[in-house]
Amino acid sequence: MIIDERYTTFVNSFLPQKSAFLEALEEKAKKDHVPVIRREMQGLLSVIIASKRPAKILEIGTAVGFSALFMEEISDVPVKITTIENYEKRIREAEKNFQTAGKEDTIRLLKGDAQEILPTLTENYDLSFMDAAKGQSLNFLEDTVRLLADHGMLISDNIFQDGELIESRFAVKRRDRTIHKRMREFLYQITHDPGLSTSILTVGDGVAISVKRGCKE
Repeated sequence: MIIDERYTTFVNSFLPQKSAFLEALEEKAKKDHVPVIRREMQGLLSVIIASKRPAKILEIGTAVGFSALFMEEISDVPVKITTIENYEKRIREAEKNFQTAGKEDTIRLLKGDAQEILPTLTENYDLSFMDAAKGQSLNFLEDTVRLLADHGMLISDNIFQDGELIESRFAVKRRDRTIHKRMREFLYQITHDPGLSTSILTVGDGVAISVKRGCKE
């Protein structure tokens, strides 16, 4: 935990309750050890979506569909969400959850490797939410930015890797050093890309918020 857990618990106590379906889905995911967006990230997403009011959202990393359903639920305007997932077991669970929630016409699930799917997409998105395998984030970045509309927003979640990213690579387990290196490269890229304006926040396990710059008129 990056932030003192007492602060996190205190802040999260003020968050409004979600629908009964989403509350149950979140609880089940936690019991099954499936990662879903943290409560503090839910609060931040609620503010971003309320202010930006995106009509089209791209999500990279569906898991069981919780975050896509959450973003659809908190939106106060009609929204279309395209979400990508590669893990077959979670694809089946996400499809079931979208059907149970009656959102199969609102949320489109693309099955397969995002690195292969992203280059085939052509429409622009107002907001992209990246929460897939962290070692692959750098591979997804170019197409994700290409697909953003001018002034579109990219939200990259869990960027601190439970605090490991701020450690020296030699303090990280050998098997995790490649991810450590690639995530640092990813953060450098989004903070130094002249086409993006990026802020890194210590919310949850870390989140980077990037806005695609538009052309000056």
